[in-house]
Formats: sequence, C-alpha cells, structure tokens
Amino acid sequence: MIRVLIYNEFVHERESGNKAGEIYPLGIHQAIADFLNKEEDIQAETVTLDDVSEKVTAEKLKNVDVLIWWGHMRHDEVPDSVAETVMEAVLNGMGAIFLHSAHKSKPFMRLMGTSCSLIWRESDDRERIWVSAPYHPIAQDIGPYFELPADETYGEPFGIPSPDETVFIGWFSGGEVFRSGCTWQRGNGRVFYFQPGHETYPTFLNQVIQKIILNAVHWTAPSYRINNCMDCPNVPRPEK
Repeated sequence: MIRVLIYNEFVHERESGNKAGEIYPLGIHQAIADFLNKEEDIQAETVTLDDVSEKVTAEKLKNVDVLIWWGHMRHDEVPDSVAETVMEAVLNGMGAIFLHSAHKSKPFMRLMGTSCSLIWRESDDRERIWVSAPYHPIAQDIGPYFELPADETYGEPFGIPSPDETVFIGWFSGGEVFRSGCTWQRGNGRVFYFQPGHETYPTFLNQVIQKIILNAVHWTAPSYRINNCMDCPNVPRPEK
C-alpha cells in the first residue's frame, strides 16, 4: 500500500465568487485524493494550511510514502519548521510531487536551492505538452503529446537546477515553452515537479493529468526508507 498525503492551501476554493470553488467545491486536495483512492494500492489522505503544523510533522511523515504539494498565495504562511521537516523526510527517502505554483513553496525551494522563478500570464492560452522522455515511468501510456484547452501560462527561464530528467515540455499558444515535468534525486528521495494545475481550470479532473500524477506516485514511492541521513556520525575504523 502506497500512503499518500496531499497538501493544498484550500484558500482559493473558499473565497466568495472565486471560480476555483465551482470547479473544486471540496478543494483541489480532495479532487486528487478521490481519483488516487480508486486505486487498490494507494491510500490517500489530505491536509490543508489550517492544520499543516499538526499533520506535517517528522513523526507523521514516517508513515507517508509520497507527499503531494499544491500551494499558491499563502507560501509564506507555511512554517519554516514544516518546510524543513518535509526536506528531511525527502532526504530520508520519502517521495515528493510538487504541482503548479508549488514551485515557489518553501519545501520545493529548499530542495532545489535556487530561486525557482519563472514568467507567467493568465490569458487562457492553450497548452500542448510534449513527452520528451517516453521511456520514463511517469510518461507511461501518455502518448507523444496531449493538450489542455486552457491553463495559466508559465515560461522560461525557469530558475531550477538542471533536472535529472525532463519528462514533459509544454508549449503555449501565446508562444512560450516550459519544462513542464522535471525529476530530481534528493538524498534518498525522488522529486517530481509538474506544471499544469491552475486553480481556475479543471486540470485535475483531466484523465491524462490524473494518469501522470498516478504514474508519478508510483515512481516517487520509496522502496525503502532510512533515518537520520542528516547526521554526520563519528565511527570507529573498520580495519585495524
């Protein structure tokens, strides 16, 4: 059983008159949990900004195989201690998937060590997402490309360290291109960043997007975990 924890600020969906609430009445986190929990080998739970300090602790993350993180306008309200806890859990082997505006979340920026900046625009641009690494497990059963009728535009330069793999490359009808799906190894943990998913579009209801997230859960899930990888222990000589 792969144990998944999904974080979402759950702010946009509760704002009066915000389109996000019409698309995701129970929140983006619940929309993702709903399709993941249809899988026999996945158990997904959720956490929001309201209870992130209580549910994202070192002790609780020991029982999480993959953390999925969606954030946007309240990155600064996530305690630094939570971001540090997430980073250490990834270094110890927990998988992590960061969605859309989570490129500026505290945990992702700590794991990348860079600005993670980009250019953006909200103009209903169509996005064509090309599979640039068809051999990668995250791209399994996706085909050469797929399209989203509209999404928030992201564009290069993307201030991230060079990915281990660039699985997807997005092209927008406004002209921009973007490294839309990237992977890294951080310590003993695998990290996947996936760009689509602005809150005012039904991106996470799209079956191709759901398939990619499902593939990513299986890919980032650890085969084993270790503890205290942050320590620098003093050890005796192995040879006399």
